[in-house]
Amino acid sequence: MFQENCYIVSDDTNECVIIDCGAFFDEEKNAIANYLKSNGLTPKHLLCTHGHIDHNFGNKFVFDTFGLRPEVHKGDQPLMNKLGAQAKAFIGVDCGNDFPAVSKHLEDGGKVTFGNHTFTITGTPGHTPGSVFLYCKEERLAFSGDTLFQMSIGRTDLELGDFDEIMRSLEHIANALPPDTTILPGHGGSTTMKEELAHNPYLNVKGVQR
Repeated sequence: MFQENCYIVSDDTNECVIIDCGAFFDEEKNAIANYLKSNGLTPKHLLCTHGHIDHNFGNKFVFDTFGLRPEVHKGDQPLMNKLGAQAKAFIGVDCGNDFPAVSKHLEDGGKVTFGNHTFTITGTPGHTPGSVFLYCKEERLAFSGDTLFQMSIGRTDLELGDFDEIMRSLEHIANALPPDTTILPGHGGSTTMKEELAHNPYLNVKGVQR
């Protein structure tokens, strides 16, 4: 209902990670389970780019099915503590508080490994205090959550959002990632850092654009 992007990232070892499991309806959960089964994949991590409910609806499904608890930056622990309240506030759905507890806090500069690949964690506060980028250097690929979209950025008018913070995060990302990095956001289509630096009005400002 939010048109949120859930990603399953695997390599030739058949290990994988699940990123931002927003699966709400049974057909969405079944699609994920069937994809993993048909490709012989073994999930090793459930990674959350931030603590909003639309990116975490499927956490209980992943825990019940694969035994994985979510991993999220500690800055978003307060949001993870009230996912049920978020669901009620956003869409009027009573999910209770039946969500698995966070298993590990992601740290700025930390690493997440699976198979032959590694994600580097970069804190990008602004949309939420604990928003992160997940960057895979080997593949020149970054999962941006709701910090950076194709020609746009995440909202900062929600609880704990901060526009000045997200602009500082964008400046850092613009200088840290190579221009040929593919960006896979939490909503909408993919893009590249080169395209965003050239055309995104939020990056095409003094102090952000390279």
